[in-house]
Amino acid sequence: MTHAPSSVDPLEVCAREQIHISGGIQPHGALVVVTPEEFRVVQASANCGEILGFPVDVLTPSALEALPWEEDGFCPALRQWAKSGDSQYFKTHCLRGQWVNVSAHRARQGLILEFEPAPEGAAQPDALYGALRGFLEVTETGATVPELARAAATYVRHLTGFSRVLVYRFEPDWNGVVIAEDGDGTLPSYLDLRFPASDIPAQARQLYGSNRLRLIGASDYTPVPLQPVLCPTDGAPLDLSFSVLRSVSPVHLDYMRNMGTAASMSISIVIANRLWGLISCHHTAPRHPTADVRAACDFIGRIVAQQIDARERAQESEERLRLHRIETELVAQLARASTLQSGLAESAVPWLALVNADGAAVVSEGVALTAGTTPGADLILELADWLMTQKIDQIYATDALGEVWPKGREIAGVASGLLAVPISRIHPSFILWFRKELVRTVTWGGDPRTAKHADADGRLHPRRSFEQWKELVRKRALPWREAERLSATEFRASVMNFVLQRAEERAQLTDELQRSNKELEAFSYSISHDLRAPFRHIAGYAQLLAEEEPGLKPLSHHYLEGIKRAAVSAGQLVDDLLHFSQLGRAHLKMARVDMVKVMEEVRFSLDTDLEGRDIEWEIGELPPCWGDATLVRQALFNLVENAVKYTRGIEKARIRVSGTRGADEVVFTVADNGVGFDMAYCGKLFQVFQRLHRQEEYEGTGIGLALAKRIIDRHGGTILANGTVGVGASFTFTLPSQPKGKPRADA
Repeated sequence: MTHAPSSVDPLEVCAREQIHISGGIQPHGALVVVTPEEFRVVQASANCGEILGFPVDVLTPSALEALPWEEDGFCPALRQWAKSGDSQYFKTHCLRGQWVNVSAHRARQGLILEFEPAPEGAAQPDALYGALRGFLEVTETGATVPELARAAATYVRHLTGFSRVLVYRFEPDWNGVVIAEDGDGTLPSYLDLRFPASDIPAQARQLYGSNRLRLIGASDYTPVPLQPVLCPTDGAPLDLSFSVLRSVSPVHLDYMRNMGTAASMSISIVIANRLWGLISCHHTAPRHPTADVRAACDFIGRIVAQQIDARERAQESEERLRLHRIETELVAQLARASTLQSGLAESAVPWLALVNADGAAVVSEGVALTAGTTPGADLILELADWLMTQKIDQIYATDALGEVWPKGREIAGVASGLLAVPISRIHPSFILWFRKELVRTVTWGGDPRTAKHADADGRLHPRRSFEQWKELVRKRALPWREAERLSATEFRASVMNFVLQRAEERAQLTDELQRSNKELEAFSYSISHDLRAPFRHIAGYAQLLAEEEPGLKPLSHHYLEGIKRAAVSAGQLVDDLLHFSQLGRAHLKMARVDMVKVMEEVRFSLDTDLEGRDIEWEIGELPPCWGDATLVRQALFNLVENAVKYTRGIEKARIRVSGTRGADEVVFTVADNGVGFDMAYCGKLFQVFQRLHRQEEYEGTGIGLALAKRIIDRHGGTILANGTVGVGASFTFTLPSQPKGKPRADA
């Protein structure tokens, strides 16, 4: 069980060792297996003759009562226990003239009975009671966890007489640290030293959790085999998980001898079904504490576990209440904020205090907003992308980010610790908290890198040195406490409610805006449609009156001409409004658009406006785009017409139209050297009826640029304006270069 090919990792072999079916027991006691109903003996240790005073013949199985016990009621008492349903039996019996401690427990293969001679000079009940009472008085004083551990070490050593008693606490990674010690000086002190997880492998920790006290009376014993080797009830090795006498791994015996200990006893400290630590006893010579003493030590171990659990729960509850008050304050501030990001930015102090972090960030829509000490925004965004691949349900926490994310090594100084909660299941959106690196020196009881090795034959050996070995621990932060994790989890729930509420508000507002837009469009269409005829009539009647009354005074003809021009202008305005309102409902007929041809059509349409004008045209490359040809022509016409209009009065007008192809879009520019505009008013350019020049100077309805922008928006593009007074203006807009699926709804 401890041999392996030299190519196999010794630690892996040790981790696979099935120590609960060792096939033998320690020689200071004897073991017998009987069937639960007939009490038929089916398996026994080879040393029964030595311990019990008579051999147990398993080759000719007989009932337990048939063995020569010369008993004092042992068999009836055992049968009564078997019928009771109690899990364990323990009593001292006088068998064949000697006192024997008998313990029994139920197993799937039968009832396992174990016999240990009761040595003379056993501790008296009064002495045991006095020691236990003294320990209980310590626990009632409100002692801290370190004080409880020191008291446990002192009282256990007083009861057992071991040379050294340690209290050993497991860390989250199952490395152990000695937090208390009591000794007589014959063995070296291990106080505050750490020991690697490989010293107590996983299967050993599992047994410590289920069988809370284990004694190894002598490290140089020879295991006593069971006869037969396999249990006849199922043909498998006997499961000795709960056996008091179970023989231990030879590797562990080597480990004890390398430590200079001839005997050991371990008492498990189990809290909430998890192995918290051990009370570990060592002696320089073989030692076998009596069953009564071991029971008293087990009682101390259980009291220690309860007291530590109570104190840790109280500390966690106190911390949880403190963090909950911070959470309540932070959520209240968020409720008053317009967005999650702004709310967190305005509440940086409670945001960090919520989990006792050094820095924090919220990542949403590709933007990282930070507070406190954090990595750069680019790395935070990369971290969010990596977290998205981890399929996090509610929370992710680590105190060594560099060990799980390679780029974390670059930011260990500010972000060795990470606590993250997702706020979207679709996008890489997270709330992150960071902790700085906590550089510290750890002292080990021997070099953990040499925990176990294999010899040339493949036999495993534990390390031989337990001298202090110091290690500088880098790239690790203070671990996140359970209260901090709970605080982050509950805050996530509040944030999700906040996001949901804001989403519902936005959805409601969107519905209202869409309804209002439809109503406005319908109203605009109705008004525009109804006004077109009256304006045409006004212009027509003014023309007829002028023709019917040629004798009118020149001033009267001037008035009639003004009426006609105003009616025509108003009619044009109505037509533009009608066009603008219809655009919101128009279905886009998307296709490839030849922009060279479109530009030729635009220039042809403007011929009447170009008579008598000296305009220098610079028509550059115009790549094709993807859109509704009619609407694209309208947008380009409006921009070019604008350039023609506002270069009037310029001695040498220049109008440049060009395009550049990008990855997914084409960028077009219409520029001129006209009157330009003040960039301070750039925001008004694309609004309906907004004009930056007087009507008397430049004709128009003030809708052309707004119409062009709506067309570009409906195609999913953008439009920007740039100008300088007296120098000129340029308009740059984008259109898709290829199909991108369904067009956007009206902006």
